[in-house]
Amino acid sequence: MMIQRLFYVLITLNLFTITGCSNNGETTKVTIDSIDAEEVLTLDPDADIFQYDGVIYKTDIDWVEELTLTKDVQIGKIKSRNDANTVFKDEMSNKLPIGAKIYSAKDRGDILIVESNGEILKYLAIVEG
Repeated sequence: MMIQRLFYVLITLNLFTITGCSNNGETTKVTIDSIDAEEVLTLDPDADIFQYDGVIYKTDIDWVEELTLTKDVQIGKIKSRNDANTVFKDEMSNKLPIGAKIYSAKDRGDILIVESNGEILKYLAIVEG
């Protein structure tokens, strides 16, 4: 009789523990936001960056330079330069000349290829995770 009561008490405690520790109905949201030009330039004042579709892209990243990438389609061009402050808008650069062509890369969605004065540059999307 005593063992039977102890058994029921243990089962009841386990049910309370399982019910209390579940996250049923709750959701966890993880977001990855892009950082802005001010943050990038604060960390690296000499960074060569541009903004496209709300995302800052940066070049001169060693492992990106080592990749063999293929240009896909032209998706834009640099329309303005901003070397005076850190407020950027789409298709604005701090070092690229106006008119530099922006291409997507066939192999990677997080890298854009820029053609400027006959030179090919690879830019990585800078996001925070």
